[in-house]
Amino acid sequence: MRTHDHKVAWILATWFGCGRVPVAPGTAGTLGAVPLYLMAATLGHAAVGITALAVTAAGVWAASIAARDVGTEDPQVVVVDEVAGFLVTMLGVSRPSWVAVAVGFAVFRLLDSLKPWPIGRLEALPGGWGIVMDDVGAGVLGAALMRVFAVVSP
Repeated sequence: MRTHDHKVAWILATWFGCGRVPVAPGTAGTLGAVPLYLMAATLGHAAVGITALAVTAAGVWAASIAARDVGTEDPQVVVVDEVAGFLVTMLGVSRPSWVAVAVGFAVFRLLDSLKPWPIGRLEALPGGWGIVMDDVGAGVLGAALMRVFAVVSP
């Protein structure tokens, strides 16, 4: 029998159903993060950071429950990790814009797919930590790249 907390964990883990998309659920989860980023960004850079931290913490909890239920280490249906990673990537943006969102989206999806060293090693962390922290690691590298792009772009 599922408790209220269990249902909330699944809603967060699938990011309100984005993870249930049959093709490219990680991409759908990242797209699902865009409205949250835009809302947080209207409140300032610190709000984006607080939101990223809150989603990361809630994501570790929710991903742990979903992974245990499904019986796999990193179920495809869990996409809250993409939400956290995208938000962290967008911390590298000083002025929000649709161009920044598009570039941040592309940068994060590329890094999340490639998982360059040492990001891929974070997957070895137990439970929800491994599910979420490799995407947060990709987000940290993504944020650094977004800062570089801001410096070298006209």
